[in-house]
Amino acid sequence: MAAVPDFPARCVIWFGSPQAAERAALAAAGWQVRGVATDDCVAIGMRGSDQVVGLLDLRSALPANLARLQALLDEHRHMTVLAILPAGAPPPSPALQALLDVCVETFAAPLDLGRIVQRLQQLAGDAAQPPTHGPQQLIGDSAVLQVARSAIRKFAPVDLPVLITGETGTGKELAAQALHALSPRHARPFLAVNCGAIPAALVQSELFGHERGAFTGAANRRLGLFETASGGTVFLDEIGDLPLDAQTNLLRVLQEGTVERVGSNKPLAVDVRVLAATHVDLEQAVERGQFRRDLFYRLNVLRLPLPPLRDRGSDILLLAQHFLASFRDRHVTRARGFSADARRALERFHWPGNVRELLNRIQRAAIVTDGELISAADLELVPAQLDMPQRLLHDARRSAERDALLHALRQNEFNITACARDMQVSRVTVYRLCRKHQLALPELR
Repeated sequence: MAAVPDFPARCVIWFGSPQAAERAALAAAGWQVRGVATDDCVAIGMRGSDQVVGLLDLRSALPANLARLQALLDEHRHMTVLAILPAGAPPPSPALQALLDVCVETFAAPLDLGRIVQRLQQLAGDAAQPPTHGPQQLIGDSAVLQVARSAIRKFAPVDLPVLITGETGTGKELAAQALHALSPRHARPFLAVNCGAIPAALVQSELFGHERGAFTGAANRRLGLFETASGGTVFLDEIGDLPLDAQTNLLRVLQEGTVERVGSNKPLAVDVRVLAATHVDLEQAVERGQFRRDLFYRLNVLRLPLPPLRDRGSDILLLAQHFLASFRDRHVTRARGFSADARRALERFHWPGNVRELLNRIQRAAIVTDGELISAADLELVPAQLDMPQRLLHDARRSAERDALLHALRQNEFNITACARDMQVSRVTVYRLCRKHQLALPELR
């Protein structure tokens, strides 16, 4: 197992009383917040390796407290200091001016959290551009997303499995990439696999490798996913679809750090961190006997739930604009924004497919629109669909999915391979959809 270095902590010494949203925003960006009451200032303990920034919250500071603050800053002359000023011009005073003179920057209330976080990252020496797969790739400012970002920063340096949960399309692979990017393994491989997309007969070979001659067609030795990712991270998406025999071998990886290739009984040491994701309730799968209880406990050491898009409020419009801007960078389109009815429709829609569905609708609308502003009709978000209760909307989508599956099966004379090719999904997905919609293939044929 890779050694986890003692990373220097990033700490904001907040002289005053930070609000809950302010603490959450800083925690999501990787900063610990230590509140220091300005009316009872005491000594501040800091590790020499920590990156520390002082923040003078003058929104409610009394004139009598300024001298105490000045004494503390005199004791910590090398600490970088920022200041938050109250709304409106503060009354001039020598004591206040002396404090402001040692601050590298001041911020006026109401506080722009995004701007102050950006300034803190600059003071910590972060590059101007965010890392390709860092937590900021989970775009949004909602409180629930800030909680998820904060958890990612807490879990990333700890070399333990993480179980990422959430509905389909909430960004579980992005979260896994962020965990890897912030971990000590960031310079080593990050390999992802969808457990439901691998044919059952090939799961063992894909994950754990095989020896030459292990089965018909095995002309050469093959290294599995865990050997290939040595020193890095393996992300197992849709872990609930993993067959029971492969679950047994995965348990060996987690418990003993070894794999056995198919056709060999020689254990091989592997050094990987396992991240797993699921949109199903694994506890229920355990009770039904579809998932090993001991494997569940091994994977569920750290749990990272991702919020559905419908719970993220203003993030919906923020993401929509981001997706449109990204599309404009790569393709020619007249669309440059969203009409008022489109914005209302985006906010009212339930988003059963979450961020992935939002992305698909934005891209399609950017292609089909004839105007500069995308309309609700371009997004195919009509009023009847918006006002439909959640249960009815779910039933309608389920019925449409079943009809599309039946049509594809009949068109291809119930040839699963041809059907999967026609639907642009894997054969495993076709079988899973047949089970979901209770379609008995032998009887239909």
